[in-house]
Amino acid sequence: MPLIDYSFLNKILKKPKAEKGYQHVKKSYLKRVRWAVSFFYFTMGLCFATWASRIPDIKTALDLSEGQLGFILLALPIGQLLAMPFSGRLVTKYGSREILIIAILCYIVNLTNLGLATKEWQLALGLFLFGISGNFCNISLNTQAVYAEKIHRKTIMSSFHGVWSLAGFSGALLGLLMMSLNLLAHNHFMIVAGIGLLFITTNYSYLIKSGGKVKLVRKGFFSKPDKNLLWLGVIGFCCMASEGIMFDWSGVYFKEIVKIKGALVILGYTSFMIMMATGRFFGDRFVRRYGAKKVLQFAGILISVGLFTAVLFPYLISSTLGFMLVGIGVSTVVPNLYSIAGKNKKVAPGIALTTVASVSFLGFLMGPPLIGYIAELTNLRYSFAFIGIFGFIITLMVSNLKVFKQNSFAN
Repeated sequence: MPLIDYSFLNKILKKPKAEKGYQHVKKSYLKRVRWAVSFFYFTMGLCFATWASRIPDIKTALDLSEGQLGFILLALPIGQLLAMPFSGRLVTKYGSREILIIAILCYIVNLTNLGLATKEWQLALGLFLFGISGNFCNISLNTQAVYAEKIHRKTIMSSFHGVWSLAGFSGALLGLLMMSLNLLAHNHFMIVAGIGLLFITTNYSYLIKSGGKVKLVRKGFFSKPDKNLLWLGVIGFCCMASEGIMFDWSGVYFKEIVKIKGALVILGYTSFMIMMATGRFFGDRFVRRYGAKKVLQFAGILISVGLFTAVLFPYLISSTLGFMLVGIGVSTVVPNLYSIAGKNKKVAPGIALTTVASVSFLGFLMGPPLIGYIAELTNLRYSFAFIGIFGFIITLMVSNLKVFKQNSFAN
């Protein structure tokens, strides 16, 4: 029994090819759907990067210490984790299109509320709600991407995640501009909210609406999930742990281990981000040509080689090159895991994505603190070497799991 009814597309996608204008209508419609989903990815990435760009200002405004800020920032991932048991089921029951529209509007409103916080508890509550709405956006938007792949009949998931990365750059640059103009955080957030609303109102009608009702099988709250999805989640855990240390520790590594001073401290992080975004825009082509299995095997090797290069040769050029390899490596892993999970024939896409995302996200949460503990016991180079092993684990798991097959989409 198919989980999703695509009959609503039949009038466009299954007309006789002899009919005048058929090919034009088909291609233009598919392109418009892809742009619409991309704009939602951009909106979500822009909102998150906008918040991140103003963290130092908000820390100063609320007179928070590093410890206080770190504790408050935990509210965001806590909100995401608490929403995970529900987001997949609601997306499956009510539809990813409907949930996405509501969730991304809440995401934008919660962003603007963060700029109004005048007390610690207000910021923590705002981040908690920001995390909840962010998780619903993540599951429903990636479900839309799975549907977009279905109607395009080719792998395009990595390019969507590339748009998110591009939005991160754009949000950081816009944040620098807003701060140079001495604009208050709330006013900055309102401007971004306006941009987001513009993207939503001009694209929501092109989101894919799944036909038919999906009946959820009643299971216990702690019922055993699909084994293949769990293994995909473990691979995602290894990747996101590697990605998380790049976000949180790359600058520290360049300062304390590579001994770089001044503005060049951000070179490692910047090189990683650039290559991750680039890898996502080109990743789909490699998957269509070589298959997801080979691409992910190579990705795991790149992650390990990149981290061990930085560990064994802690110099400016070698460490920068190493972090670039890590960026290329992690770029295609999670998008392809989501794409494969969305094709699971036994589980609805929303629930499948939630299962993989839940396990994967634990790596993003646990990786950076783990680095800190190991570094405190030994030093930062040993902790980076420990995470470097995760890339080889990815390669080994991908090589041995039957779920990885050559691209099933016809080109």
